[in-house]
Formats: sequence, C-alpha cells, structure tokens
Amino acid sequence: MQFAIKNIFLLQTAHRKLQTISYFSNSMTDHIIVAIDGYSSCGKSTLAKALAKKLHFVYVDSGAMYRAVALYFLRNKIDLQNSQQVSEALKKIHLNFHSRDYETHITLNDEEVSAEIRLMPVSESVSAVSALHDVRKEMVKQQQRMGRSKNIVMDGRDIGTAVFPEATVKIFMTADPRVRAERRFKELAPKNPDITLEEVFENLAHRDYQDTTRKESPLRRAEDAIILDNTDLTPDEQLLFALSKVEPYL
Repeated sequence: MQFAIKNIFLLQTAHRKLQTISYFSNSMTDHIIVAIDGYSSCGKSTLAKALAKKLHFVYVDSGAMYRAVALYFLRNKIDLQNSQQVSEALKKIHLNFHSRDYETHITLNDEEVSAEIRLMPVSESVSAVSALHDVRKEMVKQQQRMGRSKNIVMDGRDIGTAVFPEATVKIFMTADPRVRAERRFKELAPKNPDITLEEVFENLAHRDYQDTTRKESPLRRAEDAIILDNTDLTPDEQLLFALSKVEPYL
C-alpha cells in the first residue's frame, strides 16, 4: 500500500500520457522486447498478458512452454536422468501459441493443453524439467526466434538474463511468500478441491529453491532490471507501473 500511495500521482500521469499514444504508430522504432522475470505466483503472466494487450504486442508465455514439456514428459514417462530419452522426446514436441477470446492459448502437438498444464502434477515437476540443459536450449531457441521480428512481452525465470539479455525493458517481480501462496491457492483450489494452503506454500518454497540454485540459467535479477514488489499492488497499479517504464521507448 505504501508503494501505491507514494507513486499514485506518477502512475496516473503515466496513464494519461499513455492514453494519447497510438501503439500502432509508424514512429515506433526497432521491435521492442519486454522481459518480465520473477518468482512463482507473483503475477508475471497476468501482468505480461495485460501489458501485451495494451501495447498490441505478442505475448509469449515461456512458463507455459516449459509446463507443456513437463506435461509431455509425464504422459510419456520420460526419465529426466536419461539424457537420450530427453533428447529424443524433445524432437517430438511441437509447441504453438494462438489467441482466442483475447486470451493466449498453447497447444502441444496441436492439442489444446492450456488448462492441463496448470494442474498440480505439472507444477510439481516443471522446475526439474526446466532445469535440464537440453530442454532450456530447445525452448530458448524457439523463444529467440519469436523475438527477432516482433514486438513481444515474455515472462519467465531467465528472460532478461539468458533469453534476451538485450531486452528493451526488464522487470523483476517479487512479493511476500505468504501472499504468493494465497494467490496460487485461489487459482488451484477450484480444480484441486483436496489441496491445502500449506501444500501450496511448501510447493512454492521448493520451487523457489530449485529455481534459484539450479546450475542451468538460475532465477536471478538482471543488473538493469526494475524491481516490482506487488505484495500490496492491484493488477491495475502493476500495469500502470509497467506501462510507465515502456512508454519512453514507444
């Protein structure tokens, strides 16, 4: 709340300025890449989607890509310790994004999996899957291809450090762990009625440890990333903050 009070005038001013901008203007220079990194359940995807929609940029959900790979591995019982199995499996995985009803959806080998990749079994395995060198190499290759010719907003764990270290704007999101767990619990509870808040809290703590200590592209803040602590911020306040950082480059 303290952030919101101190910065409300700045955010309102940025909002008024942004309302006067035509995001399809021909004055836009080379393509813009907005990288949003941070801890699990900090609202990275929510912010990235809203920002992309406002700016008319393409939203690339890197987290969904790794979740889709994790889902494929689970379905096909791929042994993460068997590099040959992993390598062969990656050759059979084809991911695509498409928009429907103003929402971004992901397909795994032409199958819509946007809902299934958010279930707990995938959440529990995605950090281990995304830590694999071959997996990250393949996903980064696809992500970088998307960023070469489009204005994009991408969120994840290492977008501003490993995927797009030259990103135009880098935002690093964080929030109080208990608040993050409560947000995640509200998201999971409708589809997982037996889950408890404590289980979600422990799962997030475990994922934080895995994400920050893994050898392959660990979660860390880029030196030039802007910190956004959204513990006490509403989605609208987060969006205005992000827009104020991107606006100078439009």
